[in-house]
Amino acid sequence: MAALVRLLAPLDIAPPAVRTAISRMVRQDWLTPVRLPQGPGYALTRKCARRLDETALRVYRSGSAPWSGRWHVLVFQPVRERGPRERLRADLSFLGYAPLSENTWIGPRPSPELDALLEGQALSADRFDSTLDGDPRALVARAWDLHAIAHAYEQWMTSAAGLIGELPPAAPDDHVFAVRSRLVHGWRNFLFRDPGLPQELLPPGWPGDRARAYFEQEAARLLPAAARFVDHNLDKGVH
Repeated sequence: MAALVRLLAPLDIAPPAVRTAISRMVRQDWLTPVRLPQGPGYALTRKCARRLDETALRVYRSGSAPWSGRWHVLVFQPVRERGPRERLRADLSFLGYAPLSENTWIGPRPSPELDALLEGQALSADRFDSTLDGDPRALVARAWDLHAIAHAYEQWMTSAAGLIGELPPAAPDDHVFAVRSRLVHGWRNFLFRDPGLPQELLPPGWPGDRARAYFEQEAARLLPAAARFVDHNLDKGVH
């Protein structure tokens, strides 16, 4: 806990907020309490480690995989309760699916995280791959608001450039860590909005390509100093 408090201090996250977040993550089975040589601590659960690994692959992916021309279609039984229904919608959107109707969702490819999602929510779905009828671009326009996603990318690039521009050339490691964390956090939000559609289904000059190139460049440039700050504070927790 002490190491996490030190790590999050440059992000202006107060110790009580850190403790509250950790307690919530334990209740939600993302972390589990463990006994460390230096005292009480926390370990990642298998669920958390899997989500971090899979999300990192998506955050740092370079472009989208070639498209087979077939959609991955999910058909659910109606979910009556509002809470589980909204959670399902949020989770499916995070995995890159979009609704065609209340109970039918499509994605450009099967998500490797889908089985774990359905198991965790005790749900089942009929799944099949299909070309579906009609123009794929028209289907994309129906399922996803590409104009809104493109506008969000343009806004992110403006704010990210401002964030990076405020960092002095010789900034201390804790400042670099804070800036890089905010950069990644802003970029991570696109996992909930952009399904990673195949290039052939995107408009020409898609701003997501420019935004990804900028993110990858700056995230890599800031990584050494940010990693030094993390290692330094974690080492403190060990001794």
